Amino acid sequence: MKHAARPRPRVNIAEVARAARPHLLELCQRWLPGGRLMGHEWTCGSLSGEAGASCKVNIRTGRWADFASGDKGGDAVSLCAAVHRLSQVEAAERLAKMLGMGGATDGR
Repeated sequence: MKHAARPRPRVNIAEVARAARPHLLELCQRWLPGGRLMGHEWTCGSLSGEAGASCKVNIRTGRWADFASGDKGGDAVSLCAAVHRLSQVEAAERLAKMLGMGGATDGR
């Protein structure tokens, strides 16, 4: 008798985004290593992380934009998804794991 596959728990994206906000500087340093902090914005060349000034991440709010490509988002989850070419759910799961958020799923 075959058992039905258990649905994969869905991560609470908003909860992960909130939890990641205080860690944005460290996340930017890791994901966008060619950048630098200018005021309250991490500035780099693109979502590939090279040096430059076309991509900015507000480390207070999480809003970000790559002005050369037109990509933009509003939190660390969308930034993670863009940098690593993941879905929002995959990015939230990756961030939740990085942040040690064992209870970040909503059970759906």
